[in-house]
Amino acid sequence: MNKAMDKDKRNIAEEIFQGAVEALKKITPEQTEIETLELQPAAVIGIRLDRQIRILMQGRELRYYADIKTTFAKAQWLQLLVHRDKFPYPLFLIAKYINIEMAEELRQNGVEFIDTAGNAFLNQPPIYIFVKGNKPTEIIGQTHLKRAFKAAGLRMIYGFMCNPELINKTYREIAAATGVALGTIGWIMRELKELGIIIDMGKLGMKLMQKEHLLQRWVTAYPEQLRPKQIIGRYRGEPGWWQQKRFDPQTAQWGGEVAAARLTQYLKPELITVYTTAQHLNQLLIENRLKKDITGDVEIIERFWEPTETLQHDDLVPPILVYADLLATGNQRNLETAKIIYEQHIIRLIRED
Repeated sequence: MNKAMDKDKRNIAEEIFQGAVEALKKITPEQTEIETLELQPAAVIGIRLDRQIRILMQGRELRYYADIKTTFAKAQWLQLLVHRDKFPYPLFLIAKYINIEMAEELRQNGVEFIDTAGNAFLNQPPIYIFVKGNKPTEIIGQTHLKRAFKAAGLRMIYGFMCNPELINKTYREIAAATGVALGTIGWIMRELKELGIIIDMGKLGMKLMQKEHLLQRWVTAYPEQLRPKQIIGRYRGEPGWWQQKRFDPQTAQWGGEVAAARLTQYLKPELITVYTTAQHLNQLLIENRLKKDITGDVEIIERFWEPTETLQHDDLVPPILVYADLLATGNQRNLETAKIIYEQHIIRLIRED
């Protein structure tokens, strides 16, 4: 089944690639050719690129590493920006469709792209092309989001990534640790097995596979499928109230920029993110004199997991979530810190055994 799914994905990717190539040819002033080259390895953990391409345009040869997307979310290109200095060629995005807002953000961040609707950005002087606002004329490779990458599945995957031993616990124990309904556990486990993310090792038990790819998919889906559901609200406190504050990690933990700053000593936080539980919310607000303010710089999010008794980073959420929080901000200044966290704290967690 996995081979069939992989073949379908390759077919969809090829369809998108050919559609985007034809669209680009229509908007370029003279004959343009794009060809695929043998993909040279680019060892960046967590980032999988689809092919290496060469574009012949206006007498110039342009080479890129291309990433083909059937759907395209902000977190995906932020991940690419974090790692793009490690590639010998520029990164190039080929997508089914990139809307006006995303096209502008990609241009501002220097990410070149084309899509099947004829939207494009190429910036290799003297070549400069920027087209946005074209609408897609047809649906290519329409797929439905797997249950594993909706809210409940993301909770489970997060639990497995942070605590690999959890995968071999009973469904009741998994439910207790992740907050996923007991009746849903079986459905998601079956889907993860079908996707090849979980394999049965017989007497050795279950094993989590494709960790690099899994992290990439998780941080992409998290800000769209899970994080918005967990946001309690925005608040404001006294200036600097958080700087020396330490939480009981069983009741609250720092996420986002504060956690990143304490892990790396690199970032000056502007958005203060706190993960807590509904039952501890009032205590948190009273103790820290936090008042409701929709424009406030304090973001309180309901925790979607049960913390273990032994916490590696004390009152900070796990590095995987800090990394995802930084990407979710869409803020350029957080990318370098996200890269440091990735390299110092995450790589060792997602390397295959």
